Amino acid sequence: MHMMTRFVRTLAAACLALAALAAQAQLSIEITGAGATRFPVAIPVFENEGVLPRSISDVVRADLERSGLFSLIDLGIVALPESVRPDLAGLRGRGADAVLTGSVVAVGDGRYDVRFRLFDTQKQSELGAMALRTSPAQHRATGHRIADFVYEKLTGQPGYFSTRIAYVVKSGPRYELQVADADGMNPQTALASREPIISPSWAPDGQRLAYVSFESKKPVVYVHDLPTGQRQVVANFRGSNSAPAWAPDGRRLAVVLTKDGNSQLYVLNADGSGARRIASSNGIDTEPSWSPDGAWIYFSSDRGGSAQIYRVPSEGGSAQRVTFEGNYNVTPRPSPDGKSLAFITRSSRGFQVAVMDLASRQTTILTDSTRDESPSFAPNGRMILYATENGGRGVLAAVSTDARVRQRLSVQAADVREPAWGPQPSF
Repeated sequence: MHMMTRFVRTLAAACLALAALAAQAQLSIEITGAGATRFPVAIPVFENEGVLPRSISDVVRADLERSGLFSLIDLGIVALPESVRPDLAGLRGRGADAVLTGSVVAVGDGRYDVRFRLFDTQKQSELGAMALRTSPAQHRATGHRIADFVYEKLTGQPGYFSTRIAYVVKSGPRYELQVADADGMNPQTALASREPIISPSWAPDGQRLAYVSFESKKPVVYVHDLPTGQRQVVANFRGSNSAPAWAPDGRRLAVVLTKDGNSQLYVLNADGSGARRIASSNGIDTEPSWSPDGAWIYFSSDRGGSAQIYRVPSEGGSAQRVTFEGNYNVTPRPSPDGKSLAFITRSSRGFQVAVMDLASRQTTILTDSTRDESPSFAPNGRMILYATENGGRGVLAAVSTDARVRQRLSVQAADVREPAWGPQPSF
């Protein structure tokens, strides 16, 4: 969909998605780029993991390989138990700079302890160890947590494999709001409709989604509790209600309303009460997003004549222009550390994901596609998920902030758009 049309309609028109059957709605991930240098790591089979329905070590390996930052050293099918210190010099000779050992131990009640240790083969030292209590049904979640552990120990940054993503899939006349693991597996349908669903936004607790649904033939903002399936209308004013964005405290939402004329920014409580306008202009103000400290709300506006990015104090006040390079910059999304800003810029190639260092104002275009939209940072700030097109179909893609790691996520015979990367879960 043309980005200018999307902007002018203030997210009220549709670019969305669904698959009729859950099996068809699973995202497949293709790695299209990797880091310049990848860390060689060995993830052998865990001792006794055959008692589980699926291999935990397979999940760990798949996560690390998908990140584009690691190369996997194949040790065959030999298990290295967590209780035995491995031959680190020998593993170093086989090309591994790090090795993970693990064991699955029954503890009763149908549950297991998954015990694992990570070693640095160069320094001949242990980097850390942990034990996770799990059930057979939780083998994938356990694998993701172990991959997060390895990622953090070897990169110094938190992992993102235990997170979830939300997106909209369109198949024929049907739309579904889907929630899946970050690797595209385990998709669950939060909402199915014959009317468009757009702009999903995760609450900081990872348990609620705000989104816009057209099921009542107009855009209305809902808050959806994922564990219970219960949802609540939080913005159904006269005219359009769109573009919800959660505050970092999880108690407020920024929304875009036309109840007083043009599309303008408002903040209201998570239950829909207390709506107050925080900015005014004669143009269209839309696509709000909060800074991580809650002090600012970034947004897109044509108040200066062209579509640019501004910010306004979250309590209200004078807006400040943020982007000056180029004549079309929209959909601002601050990084989790607040130091950079992802957005969509129009270049000579088309609409692309860019990132700006907010201190230096230096901007870098990260993608080589031409119809990008809806950027969303991973919780560790390392990757950006976005929607684009491939072969005339909507697909999701991800790119690292250094532009080296690239992934493409798609659903067979369906259109996928409107991605939102969820927060890091608390365990």
